[in-house]
Amino acid sequence: MANISFTLKVWRQNGPKADGHFDTFEMKDIPTDTSFLEMLDILNEQLIEEGKEPFVFDHDCREGICGMCSLYINGHPHGPATGATTCQLYMRRFHDGDVITVEPWRSAAFPIIKDCMVDRSAFDKIMQAGGYVSVRTGQPQDANAILIPKEKADEAMDAATCIGCGCCVAACKNGSAMLFVSSKVSQLALLPQGRPEAAKRAKAMVMKMEELGFGNCTNTRACEAECPKNESIANIARLNREFIKAKLND
Repeated sequence: MANISFTLKVWRQNGPKADGHFDTFEMKDIPTDTSFLEMLDILNEQLIEEGKEPFVFDHDCREGICGMCSLYINGHPHGPATGATTCQLYMRRFHDGDVITVEPWRSAAFPIIKDCMVDRSAFDKIMQAGGYVSVRTGQPQDANAILIPKEKADEAMDAATCIGCGCCVAACKNGSAMLFVSSKVSQLALLPQGRPEAAKRAKAMVMKMEELGFGNCTNTRACEAECPKNESIANIARLNREFIKAKLND
């Protein structure tokens, strides 16, 4: 098992209105099979032993499911690994002597809480605006009670894999949340259960996105390139169609 040593620069900031700065640390003999978050754990253990304040970052499942590990690493949301979250990034991706720079998501809609932890409750507000289906609960229906073409079911499932991490916003030069919103709209719009509220959903979620300060989409496809779940901008085209149809039916 190989070890590497490198320079780590991490963003430190006490809150959304405080001035931020980079702190630099020399990391020595880190095993290459260590995950990126485990490496940050090692850093924090060292800082605590020295009586210093640990570096704050988000994490939860560490299995690529929750999307909490929102770090901007060397110019890439979640780091240089394609189709992976930060917790799925391992130190073997880096080389001995590298300089690794860690920053938070940069978006007016994601204010910094502390260091590299940001407030992503804006996504929750967008979902509350229309990312749901109003259905009667109770005894579940038979799986074949509502027939859905496999192609549509597969598309809806692909859209539903979005974990809401905010990577698309961080990657976009405009800070747009269109890939997130369109994925959440698509997973419902493609299914018959989601059609009754389709018009209301598209308008409500887009309006809430704009209200919260996210930027506009200019189709640079940076969001698609960096998304850890490989969401397609075809979802954005679908959202635009849903929104236009809704406006025409006003």
